[in-house]
Amino acid sequence: MSTSSDSNDIEEGLSFRPKFDASGLVTCVATDAATSEVLMVAHMNEEALRKTIATGEAWYFSRSRQALWRKGETSGHVQRVVEMRTDCDQDAVWIRVEQTGAACHTGRHSCFYRKVEGADGGARLSFVDAAGTS
Repeated sequence: MSTSSDSNDIEEGLSFRPKFDASGLVTCVATDAATSEVLMVAHMNEEALRKTIATGEAWYFSRSRQALWRKGETSGHVQRVVEMRTDCDQDAVWIRVEQTGAACHTGRHSCFYRKVEGADGGARLSFVDAAGTS
C-alpha cells in the first residue's frame, strides 16, 4: 500500500518509477511528433521500456506472441522516439515519435483508421483513413 509520501513522490517527484500491471506491462501511446496524431497503443514490459530509453527506438511487448519486438524490425517501419512522458501515477507512457512508413500492421499510417458511429441504437464503424491494405 502506498503512503501519501510515496504517492506524492510518484505524482510530483523526479524519479521514474513506472507501475507495471499484474502481467508486468505498462500501456504505451505513440503519437506522431509532427502532427500529434495518435498512431498506436501497445504495451511495454520492463525490458522493452529499458531498450526504448537506451536506443531511442520504440520497443514493445506483444501480448499475443508473448515476445519482445522492436517496431519495424521486420517491416522497416520504425519509430524514432523524440520524447517520452509518463502520466501522473506512472502507469502509462506516451511516446512522441518520428514514424517511418506505417504504424499499423495493416499498412495504414495509424491504427486508428475507423470511426465508431451510433446507428439504430447500436454502433457501427466507418473508415476515416482508407489508405493501406486490409
